[in-house]
Parts: sequence; structure tokens; C-alpha cells
Amino acid sequence: MATLRDDLKSLIGTRSANLLANKMEITTVGELLRHYPRRYSDRGALTEIAGLEQGEHVTVMARVVNANLRRMRSRKGSILEVTITDGTKQLRLAFFNKAQFHAQRLKPGKTGLFAGKVSEYRRVLQLAHPEYELLDDMSASSVDDFVGEIIPVYPAAEGMQSWVIARCVRQVLDMVEIDDDPMPPELLAARGLASLDTALRMIHRPPNLESIDVAKERLKWDEAMAIQLIFAERRMSAVSRPAPACPPVSGGLREAFDERLPFALTDGQREVGADIAADLAKDHPMNRLLQGEVGSGKTVVALRAMAQVIDAGKQAAMLAPTEVLAAQHARSLRDLLGDLGCAGELGAAEGATRVALLTGSMSAKQRRQALLDTASGAAGIVVGTHALIQDTVSFADLGLVVVDEQHRFGVEQRDALRSRGADFTSPHVLVMTATPIPRTVAMTVYGDLEISALRELPAGRSPIKTSVVPAAEKPTWLDRTWERIVEEVRKGHQAYVVCPRIGDEPPATNGEGRPAISVLDMAAELENGPLSELRIGVLHGKLAADEKDAVMRAFAAGKIDVLVATTVIEVGVNVPNATAMVIMDAERFGLSQLHQLRGRVGRGDVPGLCLLVTETLEGTAARERLAAVESTLDGFELSRKDLELRREGDILGAAQSGSRSGLKLLSLLADEDMIADAREAALRIVADDPSLGRHLGLAHLVTDLIDPDRADYLEKT
Repeated sequence: MATLRDDLKSLIGTRSANLLANKMEITTVGELLRHYPRRYSDRGALTEIAGLEQGEHVTVMARVVNANLRRMRSRKGSILEVTITDGTKQLRLAFFNKAQFHAQRLKPGKTGLFAGKVSEYRRVLQLAHPEYELLDDMSASSVDDFVGEIIPVYPAAEGMQSWVIARCVRQVLDMVEIDDDPMPPELLAARGLASLDTALRMIHRPPNLESIDVAKERLKWDEAMAIQLIFAERRMSAVSRPAPACPPVSGGLREAFDERLPFALTDGQREVGADIAADLAKDHPMNRLLQGEVGSGKTVVALRAMAQVIDAGKQAAMLAPTEVLAAQHARSLRDLLGDLGCAGELGAAEGATRVALLTGSMSAKQRRQALLDTASGAAGIVVGTHALIQDTVSFADLGLVVVDEQHRFGVEQRDALRSRGADFTSPHVLVMTATPIPRTVAMTVYGDLEISALRELPAGRSPIKTSVVPAAEKPTWLDRTWERIVEEVRKGHQAYVVCPRIGDEPPATNGEGRPAISVLDMAAELENGPLSELRIGVLHGKLAADEKDAVMRAFAAGKIDVLVATTVIEVGVNVPNATAMVIMDAERFGLSQLHQLRGRVGRGDVPGLCLLVTETLEGTAARERLAAVESTLDGFELSRKDLELRREGDILGAAQSGSRSGLKLLSLLADEDMIADAREAALRIVADDPSLGRHLGLAHLVTDLIDPDRADYLEKT
């Protein structure tokens, strides 16, 4: 008997095995049996010919009236046309392949069961290439089996059709023996799950529809456990390394900063801050994800953590995805710290620190000074892009790394920062994201991190009104959009206009042939048209670093009325006087991205306005997405809606090339309780058996379902 780890060639033959390997990347018994059906066809009860409708799948019992085999006129080969009757009505069958073979079997007078999809040819209903069984060849029980059979339909590839895969699966199931279940029996018993042998047989050969659900419940549990075991192992590995203990210090920088805050912390900021403070005081690395609404005050939470680390004699690094955001963070931290952030300068407070900015495009002189301040420890806080993790950057004593917008960094970059601590220690890590994500996504994508959430907005944040502007259906609304921008500027406020592309690259289309609107074209159109009386600035990622910085400084200082930009302003940009935003071709952006963008307005004491301009029509999926953004300001609710509207594979990478993308059945929304349950179980198992040496079945399960590339992808998502 075969096992799950056996090669397929000895079971199904070299030709079929090579096809599966080349077309589907399936080489072993286990890989084939975990290539699950994507749906099932039920032949169902016998159907009367008189009641047939085009497009439905039917099974009819009928007698052959006549059969006509003839040469085809338009191409080589023969066609067999058969007429059958159930005694009241006739139906046409057509066979183009193996016509002579079927002609030998389907003689007039023969009775059988015929199953297929009803189509129409020359206004006559027919079954093309139906499956059939002749009653002369079948017992009464076989007739019942044929009618009642549930047929699996598999994900296929060119040259490897579903029925070929089904035949291979049937052959393998007849020869495989699955004795060793990777799941501990106590876990199966506690959750009432089927054995792996039962589950795999039922999902491929379901005796009834209920058995499919039983099989899927067990196989989804395997997927949930595999992914959570990876993260549990990573968490154990992370906490096993030493880290610098940084307990709170009385009378230090953090207390001084708290005393000078011009506003009260929210309850959420205080609670999360207490968790982070407790983590920093421990001698193993903190690994925490801080997610929160746009404007929920994550930067203040992070700065208080940095101050605690500085009080312990260590340094903090803040890693941002773009130079614009890095420069903005450095300015924001200096503004928040005030005289506590200008050590060595005239007027600095006692016990002050210094904030250094380090990016790849700084001048040689600026870079030398920043590197010196970082290496000497003069800079307690170092803000930068990926340039921070280059070998040429040396920290005096790095105690904390704050990673902003983790989804823009790879696992290699995060690991590189974790190794930058002094004396073989690992710095504490705080990952921040302003894109709220559902709990299940957090558990699946950030499973090795403790998760904190800020849902409450600080006092003083103004509401934002969001409206869809259907430019194609109501052109006058677009005219009114620019009038509203002029009105806002006349009130002394500023505005953003966001476009999908810069303008010096090949234009992308929206699927209807229309190029995406660009920043350069939009700026020129506005300057010469509806906003000609206003001061317009341009910002995009291809500008030199000093140009980008100069534009942002001018906008922040009120010297620019309208900033036409790409999504470089998506996160971190804070100009309280900006009250309006127009997003062109809004359907080209994701829901979370739209939510992030509109968070740039309403940051002062004046309500914000966000206008989503689109040429897509009412009733389309794109308009449904925009309506979701229009209907709520709750980022957590919106992220769940985003997950419902998008394929989950887009988030988890399940659509990557090849067939071994581990999550095939698990649904992040439908299986929330299972994912949480698996996480707890995985943590208990790994805490007791870190190397899974006593759980070899689970170790094999992880390698079978989640290969190393897949695991890295989840870290990068």
C-alpha cells in the first residue's frame, strides 16, 4: 500500500504523473490528495425531457430511437447524432470525439442514463458529449449509484483536465493507506474532528453533501494549525533571545514628555502604553503590532515607548517606508518633544535627547553627521528608511525598533533590524499600521506578534464627510467639486488632489481603455482651468528628496493652497489646515488605501471633506466599493468589508504560482473561531515541544502545507 509521501509515478503511471508534475507541480500522493475539488456536480434525480431548460445539468433515463454517424463538413472527423426518448419527448445527443466508438454502443433500442449540460443548437435542445451508462450493463443498485453520485470538479490546467485529475485521485485512493494522522488524537477528540484518512476520502468521494462539510472542517483545521505552528515557533524563537530590559525611570524623559503634553491621552493610548511599558521592562524582546484608526495617536504611543528606552540608556530607531514619511515623522517627533528633542542646542531642556534623520538621498555632509550622531549615541531617536539597516549604519546601543507600515517591508529587513542590538541582544520591536485589519487577518498574517488596537480617536479630531462624485453620469458634480475646493481655500484652508499615477510613465487603463489620470496632467489642467486663481504644488515619488521635503514644508507653512499628489501622502502626513481632498479615479484605489488617504483631512478643528471622483457606473463592483467608503468612517468595519469584496487569496498570497499555496479551504471571515482556537493550541504545543520533536506528524504537516517561500510571503504581506 502507498503512503502520502510516496511518488505518484509508481501508482498512476509515468505519463499522468509527469502531467501532474509539469502542469500542477504535484508530485506526491499527499500533494494530489490535498488538491481539493473546487466544487461538486450532483447528477440529481432523473429529469423528464419535457421539462429541460438550457444551461441546467440533468440526468435522463431514455431509449435510443436512432443514431446517425456522418462525416463533418467543416473539419476532419465524424459526428454522431443520437435521438433518445423518455416515452413522451425526444432529445438530441451529439458526440464529436470517439464518434465511431459511441456509435457501436448506442444502437436503436438501447436504454440508458444520460447526464450532461443542456445546450441549444439551431434552436433545438441537446446534450453535447453526455456521460452515459446503458442499463444492460448496470444492476438496479448501479442505476441508483449513477444518479446519486456527487461528482468532484477540480482546479485544472491546460492539458490537465478535471476528469483526468479525478481519475488519478480515484486510482490513488484505492491504493493509499493513511495510518499516521499528524494531528494529536486529543485535539481531534476535543473538537470532534474526523481522521485524516476519513476526511481525504470524503472530500474526494463524498457519499452525500453533509460529508463534504465534515471533511472540510478537518482539512481547514490542518491549514489553521500549520500556519499557527509557524508563528508559534517564531514567537518562541524571538522571546528566547535576550533583550535589554528598559523599565520605566522616575523623573526621566518619558515623565517630562507626559507632563508637557498639551492634550489628555485617550483611554486606549493609556492601556496600550501600559502594555508596551511592561513589555519593554522584560529581558526578552517585545514583538507587538499596534494597529489603529487614522489619527488615533499611534505616534504619541510610540514616542512614549522610545522615551522609556532612552531613559534606560538605549536608542530607538523608527523605520518608515518612504523618505517623505521618514522626514514627516522626524519633524512630528521633534515638534512633539519640543525642547526635549534638541539636545546640544541652545534652549534645550535638561535631559533632552536628539532626533536624527537618515535617508539614502541625503547630502554627504548631512549623512556624515547623522551617522556620527547615531554611532555615538548623541541621537536617542534615529528616523529613516531602509537605509537604517545597511551595514554602514552603526548604533551605539539600539534598544527599540518602531516599524511604521509593516506591510511595506520584507521579513529580511525586519530580521536585519532585530540583529542590530548590542552585546548579542535583540532590540524590542513595535510594528505600527494605520490600516486596521480584521482580527482573523491579524492572527494569520501577524501571528508571531502580540496585537494591540487603538479604536478611539483623540479629542479635537473633526468628522470627515465622504461623497462619491459620479463624473460620467453627472458631469456638473465635477464642476461643483472644484468650486468647493475654491471655497475651502477662500476660508483660509488647503486641499489635496490625489491621482493614481505621476504622468511620465506608460498610462494604465481602467479596463475600458481610458488612461489613469496623472498628477502632472491634473496639475496643468487645474492651473489653467478651475483652480487658476490658487497656488498649486506637485508631489510624487520621483522628485528628489530635497524637492519633496521643500514641497511638504511649503504646504505645511500654508504657501501652497492645493497639493496635487500621488499616494506618497497616504500615511503620516499631518497638515491640520488641510480640510478637503479630491481623489481622482477613486475606483483604482483599494478600500484601505482610500481610508488612509482621507485621513489626511479633518486633522484640525474644522470638519474634513473627501470627494471620490469616478467614471464607473452605478451598479458596478467598483461603485459598490466606493459606496462602502462613503458609508462609514470606521476603519475596522471597512477592512472587514474590504475582505468580503476582495478574494482572500489576494491578502494571503494564496494565488501565488504553483499549487502548494497552503490555505485552500480556510476562510478568514467564516473560520474566525477556528483560527483563534488553532492559535491557542499551537502556542501550547510549541511551548511544551519547541522543535516539534515529539510531534513529528505536525512538523510534517507544516512542511507539507506551508513551504518556506510561503511562510516568508505571509511575513511580507
